[in-house]
Amino acid sequence: MKRVISFKAATVMLMALMLVTAGCGNSSSSNSGTAANAGTAANTGTAEGGSGKPAIEKPRVAFVYIGPPGDGGWTYEHDNGRKYMEEQTGIKADTVENVPESADAERIITELAQDHDIIFTTSFGYMDYTLNVAKKFPKVIFEHAAGYKTADNMGTYFGRNYEASYLSGIAAGKMTKKNLIGYVGAFPIPEVIYNLNAFALGAQSVNPDAKVSVIWSNTWYDPTAERQAAVSLLDKGADVLLAYQDSPATIQAAAERGAFAGGNDSDMSRFAPDNYLTNPTWNWGPYYTKVVKSVMDGTWKSDQYMGDLKDGMVGLAPLGAKIPEDVKKLVEDAKAKLLDGTLDVFAGPIADQSGAAKVEQGKSLSLDDILAMDWLVKGVDGSIPK
Repeated sequence: MKRVISFKAATVMLMALMLVTAGCGNSSSSNSGTAANAGTAANTGTAEGGSGKPAIEKPRVAFVYIGPPGDGGWTYEHDNGRKYMEEQTGIKADTVENVPESADAERIITELAQDHDIIFTTSFGYMDYTLNVAKKFPKVIFEHAAGYKTADNMGTYFGRNYEASYLSGIAAGKMTKKNLIGYVGAFPIPEVIYNLNAFALGAQSVNPDAKVSVIWSNTWYDPTAERQAAVSLLDKGADVLLAYQDSPATIQAAAERGAFAGGNDSDMSRFAPDNYLTNPTWNWGPYYTKVVKSVMDGTWKSDQYMGDLKDGMVGLAPLGAKIPEDVKKLVEDAKAKLLDGTLDVFAGPIADQSGAAKVEQGKSLSLDDILAMDWLVKGVDGSIPK
């Protein structure tokens, strides 16, 4: 039976484990990886994979979530991916919900490493904590979402969701009547910045007069704070909104004012069907299945996987029922060009807020440049806090 662990319960379990360990007189250095390694040995087959790690016939899998699966967005889709993996492999995974991006995460991940073979940590802020634990448990495999640090037993995975943000921007640029679009940004980190910029560039590609005003909520999942940010943008005059958080609060606030809006991560049309725009979506299931199967057959190796629209990890939610057909066609045409490679979201010329050239005509940003983005494109009203 799948075990769902709350953050508080997992903390209590870890404290108990630490007390037992201390009572046995084992130091952390001599104890690192022992429990996990013993379990791995019990499940080990005879095949050796490209990583040099033995195959595990029935690996024990765990997921660490930043929020609840009921958030309707980020964690909801990771949990859908977990369910898909279970159906495809027959492996039942454990989950820990509402784990903060703090030292508490490292304690939880450490506890899971005692008796799991694969651990997926599903938020950017878990990166260093995951790496710290990976170093202590070299025979446990770790996969971290949205990060950039790896180890022999730790890989990363994410996707070019800025492609879908660009397409969402096209819809927003055509639907605004006031040429003022609001964007509720989560945190001023590169991931959110390049999605905001892609969204603005998409809007400007069909409406050069469109401006995008950003407010940072500094949350991943806080419906109250996200609603307040959305209301502030509506009060400012924005008539179309997009939010880069996990809750549908922005969509619901916009619907109350008769404005169109999109969210993030998942198809959120059910929250305000008459006022839904569209938004980027995720499909994690095939990747989770691939990783677990690679551990089962001994072929797993550390990698930095970057999915996109073409492989289906990144998607675009269906445009809302009240979005005109001509707007839908513009979006579909742009999507086709992204898929065949004739459209590059960050191809020049692109200027920053001051008007200075950041990407010249005939050139485009490299993926490394995109993933480190710390500037806003011309036409974005707002700033990046220092």
